[in-house]
Amino acid sequence: MRRTRILTAVLALAAGLLAGAPSALAAPDAAEVTIAADTYTWKNARIDGGGFVPGIVFNRTEKNLAYARTDIGGAYRWQESTKTWTPLTDSVGWDRWGHTGVVSLASDSVDPNKVYAAVGTYTNSWDPGNGAVLRSGDRGASWQRADLPFKLGGNMPGRGMGERLAVDPNRNSVLYLGAPSGKGLWRSTDSGATWSQVANFPNVGNYAQDPTDTSGYASDNQGIVWVTFDESTGTAGSATRTIYVGVADKDNAVYRSTDAGATWSRVAGQPTGYLAHKGVLDATNGYLYLPYSDKGGPYDGGKGQLWRYATATGTWTNISPVAEADTYYGFSGLTIDRQKPGTVMATAYSSWYPDTQLFRSTDSGGTWTKAWDYTSYPNRANRYTMDVSSSPWLTWGANPSPPEQSPKLGWMTEALEIDPFNSNRMMYGTGATIYGTENLTNWDSGSQFAIKPMVQGLEETAVNDLAAPPSGGAVLLSALGDVGGFRHTDLTKVPSMMFTSPNFTTTTSLDYAETNPGIVARVGNLDSGPHVAFSTDNGANWFAGTDPSGVSGGGTIASASDGSRFVWSPDGTGVQYATGFGTSWSASAGIPAGAIVESDRVDPRTFYGFKSGKFYVSSDGGATFTASTATGLPAGDSVRFKALPGTKGDIWLTGGAPDGAYGLWHSTDGGTTFTKLSNVEQADTVGFGKPATGATYQTLYTSAKIGGVRGIFRSTDKGASWTRINDDAHQWGWTGAAITGDPRVYGRVYVATNGRGVVYGESSDAGSGGGGGGTDPTPTPTGACTVTYKVTSEWSGGFQADVQIGNTGTTAWNGWSLGWSFPNGQTVSQIWNAGYTQSGAAVTAKNLGWNANVAAGSSVSFGFTGNWSGTNGKPAAFKVGDQNCTVA
Repeated sequence: MRRTRILTAVLALAAGLLAGAPSALAAPDAAEVTIAADTYTWKNARIDGGGFVPGIVFNRTEKNLAYARTDIGGAYRWQESTKTWTPLTDSVGWDRWGHTGVVSLASDSVDPNKVYAAVGTYTNSWDPGNGAVLRSGDRGASWQRADLPFKLGGNMPGRGMGERLAVDPNRNSVLYLGAPSGKGLWRSTDSGATWSQVANFPNVGNYAQDPTDTSGYASDNQGIVWVTFDESTGTAGSATRTIYVGVADKDNAVYRSTDAGATWSRVAGQPTGYLAHKGVLDATNGYLYLPYSDKGGPYDGGKGQLWRYATATGTWTNISPVAEADTYYGFSGLTIDRQKPGTVMATAYSSWYPDTQLFRSTDSGGTWTKAWDYTSYPNRANRYTMDVSSSPWLTWGANPSPPEQSPKLGWMTEALEIDPFNSNRMMYGTGATIYGTENLTNWDSGSQFAIKPMVQGLEETAVNDLAAPPSGGAVLLSALGDVGGFRHTDLTKVPSMMFTSPNFTTTTSLDYAETNPGIVARVGNLDSGPHVAFSTDNGANWFAGTDPSGVSGGGTIASASDGSRFVWSPDGTGVQYATGFGTSWSASAGIPAGAIVESDRVDPRTFYGFKSGKFYVSSDGGATFTASTATGLPAGDSVRFKALPGTKGDIWLTGGAPDGAYGLWHSTDGGTTFTKLSNVEQADTVGFGKPATGATYQTLYTSAKIGGVRGIFRSTDKGASWTRINDDAHQWGWTGAAITGDPRVYGRVYVATNGRGVVYGESSDAGSGGGGGGTDPTPTPTGACTVTYKVTSEWSGGFQADVQIGNTGTTAWNGWSLGWSFPNGQTVSQIWNAGYTQSGAAVTAKNLGWNANVAAGSSVSFGFTGNWSGTNGKPAAFKVGDQNCTVA
């Protein structure tokens, strides 16, 4: 479920973390800041999914071109060669974090290189920025932005309806956008560069999930919810004449224009009392299909119907697969098979128990079959098999009683699409993943079709906290919204299960014992049950603690350095402390409720807290706290701080707001005094990692504004100088929740995002501590080498390639460089898993610090995107160092 997505964003906003205004602080000396001096490779710690996917869009004229949109985690493009998703909106920066919420996508069927995204996360005050329409001529590799004079709601109620954004399939310079909040219908006639309201559109909508909601979230008018063109009513180059528009109005849900948008009228005879979630047109047979629900979704919906409208005669036909009286859900997902347009599928999107339902008709809705049905209650027969071995946590570790099954077929199933070029392939979105099948037509032959996750590359978790223990099997521990959190022992593999015993819906905080990392504590939210849990084996297994009276939410928790005691600041009651594993808690004195708590990483009896501008210290294991005399700290509660491992009383504190104290502070006396770093304008997180070679102090990492630039920064000299380690293509919106370096690998950093999962960076600097790319390798390979060069994707002016180098000699390489010449003037634009230089046609790719060693008989790979024109021929020859390689 995605409800806690809302909470994550609200907490961020309420904490004043939306820094966009210029800081009142003086900028640091330019010599103290290095911008993008190090080359980092960025990846996700694999979870695969973890969030709601409300929209999947296939291009109608190019095979295998598909996109997915997420409610807070951006947009993605399908990569057919690898069966993975490529993120497209990581360039969204801190000041426009709201543009990571994608309310609609449109792929241009006339020019498949063009794609559009309507972006904005909230229509109420939680998001201070307006929405925008992003347009791309290279399939989302780069974007231009058209700002709108109103907000859009990628994470608002009704976000599974759509698509609200549509390209005219005959005159592709024309686009329409349905707006929420009573802002009406908008049109662009210049391929999305400028927009104007369609002044004569008669209905702006009137439906709100909860008109009494004073926050403005559930009370917002959901507005215009979809736009559909009848492509049969136009010719290439001229505007499509018939356009259907869906409106969030139960009595007037469908409107039509038959003169290319000049005039509009309510479609006569339409059903009333429901909202039309989609409008899917079969131009071959002349039918408009409409799935209706009594609610806007994506969670709610108690009744529904399916209707078919004959565009030539105006006849409405109720084609519901079950009687209205038998529904306890609404309909939303709907798709037709473009290869066999009489084949229609729909979803019961809001059926949580016992499962969602998929319906299929091969006669335009005349008769239907179900994905599952009861044999004799509670037993059921499925037309499908499910294999979640690639994302095993999708079972939630559950073993339910019939008629429930684990894993579920899905929930919140508002996105459903059959590949327009392949009747066997279908994808559908859920609250946690994208499922799909590649043998869908088995449904019609009476045999089972196979469902599996089709989500690799799409990472959509909201991250609240991170911890990288110095020892033990866990490389990374994460506290996540909605799916609780994971223990990663290998960042490249999906963990087998989220944290269980108990399963928190959202984990808000976690901590390990610094000198005994086998001991870990986590706290979080749960509708019923305990809010605290402990592990004694480095997070592999858990057991529940006991809540003190009054606890309503997780808050923050701190473990003593040796794991002997814990201090917990939960929601709903004051700060508590316990000796042992939380079977009995006592109230801490001297510290206000709601304080953020952390522990000293050396002294097991010393704990720290912060609340409303005051820093608090306990030297008796959390029993009593005393307010520090430190002044000048941020007045609000948008603060995060950490104590340095290995040194008692060494504390780094970040936070603030643009209209007050904001930045990075350091204390070396246990919080008695703090010194503000003058070279940091704004900072929101701080973390520590392995020291650079020759350094005695741990490496610092922060999400900050330094030298006038927002980014992820690293310091190897206690903050005296800083290096920006991300770039403008890798920003991930809001990164203010947590950051930590890796205590075992120099340069590796883990970054929390709000919707793009856990991002981690690997440095090309092998540990020198400088800002540059480290020492260039001078490989001297012996024996043979092989190279496989594969163009995996190609579009007008651009391409993507994967390169694999095999060491087929008898001696390991301790560094490598691969050289080649492009035959047709191509240029590299971006590379991953390697560094590179290019001079004319000649390119040299070099190892990073972490992939320098290549054993005999093994291989190493990297990839890049490039530019081309005219011809995109493959290089004919490659060399590793001075050794000619066999081209495979």
